[in-house]
Amino acid sequence: MRFVDEATIKVTAGHGGRGAVGFRREKFIPFGGPDGGDGGKGADVYLIGVQGINTLADFRFNRAFRGPNGQPGGSAECTGASGEDLVVPVPIGTVVTDIETEEQLGDVTEVGQRLLVAKGGKGGWGNVRFKSSTNRAPRKAMPGLPGEKRELRLEMKVMADVGLLGLPNAGKSTLIRSVSAAKPKVADYPFTTLHPNLGVVRVGEHRSFVMADIPGLIEGAAEGAGLGIQFLKHLQRTGLLLHLVDINPPDPEADPVQDTRAIASELKKFSADLAKKERWLVLNKVDLLPADEADKRCKDIVRRLRWKGPVFRISGLAHKGTQELCQSIMTRLDEIAAERAEEAERA
Repeated sequence: MRFVDEATIKVTAGHGGRGAVGFRREKFIPFGGPDGGDGGKGADVYLIGVQGINTLADFRFNRAFRGPNGQPGGSAECTGASGEDLVVPVPIGTVVTDIETEEQLGDVTEVGQRLLVAKGGKGGWGNVRFKSSTNRAPRKAMPGLPGEKRELRLEMKVMADVGLLGLPNAGKSTLIRSVSAAKPKVADYPFTTLHPNLGVVRVGEHRSFVMADIPGLIEGAAEGAGLGIQFLKHLQRTGLLLHLVDINPPDPEADPVQDTRAIASELKKFSADLAKKERWLVLNKVDLLPADEADKRCKDIVRRLRWKGPVFRISGLAHKGTQELCQSIMTRLDEIAAERAEEAERA
């Protein structure tokens, strides 16, 4: 199924049921009073996180969701039945925004998490509620209140611990194939990746992390060039970014240093927070050059970039250096998790 990470839907909660007008007519009660019950509450509409759904494609065909109305009240002060809540399944990582107000209603981040997006109307009062000392036989009842109507924008952001960043054909898909069971398309031409791919990387017993491969970025992406910019939002949840650089680009005139700086610039244009994320430099395809020439070129790239963070040399295709990279990633993710736990305790 084609990957779809944005969708627009309309949700309408159920209307409240109408209150009833009724009077008691019992054999030995000569002055029976009003007994009309209230109407039932309209159904609420919820979104719920479901495991196993990784696309919003279903919402291309089914865009309208309406909860059932509450039932009218009855005699003997019987309240009408409430409408059964409508629950709409969505992928984990779905951000929900009200299109009219641009208010973010919530973020579905866990399996089973329910997010209320439209509240059902209250049932109307029956005539028993209008009884008073001056009005002993009210013939008045209230209609139920209407349920909320909203037009929502659903935006899926994949839940990954590590995000891969780089030019088209930098070797991102090859790396994720090398270290996980994910099988993204790999070919010798750019833009073979057309949608994000997720892979679970296992580095030991009960130790693993999720890696995300997004379409490659090119210079000018923030202005709409290429494919990757529309998927950069998927990297906003990650704890760590890996910037893959091809040390032996197919174009002899290409400069890996200039390309790396250009992508860093596109990150800043897209999101200042994303640009501040921890980023590691991963020099890929070292197997394509003799060892001494590969070493010289890697040192030159690091020197010209004035890179201060971690640097790794790998070959995704030859599985060279990938195990060490994954072990270091797992260690760093554990440290990040511990840091966040400490911050939460202090808060």
